[in-house]
Amino acid sequence: MRRRKKHVAHTSHDRWLVSYADFITLLFAFFVVLYSTAQVDKKKVDRLATAIQAAFQQLGAHPSANVPTQEPVEINQAAPPVPLPRNEEPPGLTGLRKELQQTLAPEILRGEVALRTGGDGLVISLREAGFFDSGSAGVKAASQPAFSRMAKLLGEGQYSIRIEGHTDNVRIHNTQYSSNWELSTSRSTEMIRLLIVKYGIAPQRLSASGYGEYHPIASNGTEAGRALNRRVDVVVVGKQESEPGLRESPITTAKP
Repeated sequence: MRRRKKHVAHTSHDRWLVSYADFITLLFAFFVVLYSTAQVDKKKVDRLATAIQAAFQQLGAHPSANVPTQEPVEINQAAPPVPLPRNEEPPGLTGLRKELQQTLAPEILRGEVALRTGGDGLVISLREAGFFDSGSAGVKAASQPAFSRMAKLLGEGQYSIRIEGHTDNVRIHNTQYSSNWELSTSRSTEMIRLLIVKYGIAPQRLSASGYGEYHPIASNGTEAGRALNRRVDVVVVGKQESEPGLRESPITTAKP
């Protein structure tokens, strides 16, 4: 009997082409979908969103069912630019600055007073060399006329005022004050007392702070820089409307 030869199946090495073709087809379809969605009319999308929102309102699923729908907002709409803050004087302080420049002209020329615009308003910087003895909180007798001229201008304008005491980084050595914190705070509160008692400025317009050595305006590495840092800053923050029955503490202390 004749034997029948076994048929050996031929192995194909090209079957990967089928999977590759399927992958290319799916990839093509994917990009077609992306392209078609990118070309959808935005108005149609807005109408669809409005219709879906109305449907949810009718079903009670939206918390504001009786509120009319707002106009659709374009997602890519650019927000208006926000102006950066600048050190500008509040209205009314420009005239005060000119008056102070005239009134305190001798002290400004001698470097005992400096005027500048700060973040909160007009800053009148009274240097220690012109207004205070070293390690003392009392205003010098020789500087009382200049202080009086400044106080009268501030009192006439009904301004809100913050007194800030500052020192250098040299540790204080006397029996009255144990730290620069105490000296800076004492100078600012003493100036507050003068403005209230001697010049009749309303207490609710005043506040005091002591910053010690921690807010320098110059380097403490030189004697000239330390002299600039030893100061009391009178910060005029603007005018304040008087309110009947207003009760505020006239003196506060602050730390950085």
